[in-house]
Amino acid sequence: MRRRLLLVLPLALGFAASALAAERPTQDQIQALTIKAAALVAANGVEKAKEAFHREGEFRFGEIYVNVIDANGTWLIYPPNPRNEGKSVLNVKDSNGKLLVQEIIQVARDKGEGWVEYHWLNPASNRIEPKITYVKNVPDKGVITYIGLYK
Repeated sequence: MRRRLLLVLPLALGFAASALAAERPTQDQIQALTIKAAALVAANGVEKAKEAFHREGEFRFGEIYVNVIDANGTWLIYPPNPRNEGKSVLNVKDSNGKLLVQEIIQVARDKGEGWVEYHWLNPASNRIEPKITYVKNVPDKGVITYIGLYK
């Protein structure tokens, strides 16, 4: 029975990611996925998590991907453009001038987790659209995970 479960579990997880990709994820699903991503970083470290976050599947599908920054606002994991990993995004502003990375860091530091709203260019529509991002602090690793969703 255990062997059968081990064979079926990866298929089920893959199906779940495919189902999420086929449908637009909900805020509850994004929150749960962000918390799961933070747990993976906490358990395995940033470098091992990077492999999972860059690979298409549970943590990366459609417009959904996991970002990881440190408390100084340096991108440690950015799947859409890994060349930007290692760059500071601390002073990045949204289209309305909001310092969104600073707000992400503040929410992580002050609350441990929560939502940040801003306006960002949606590459699918090529328009500035409202976006909401769930933020989760990983204090033992000194990093913050977050996943965004266009509204």
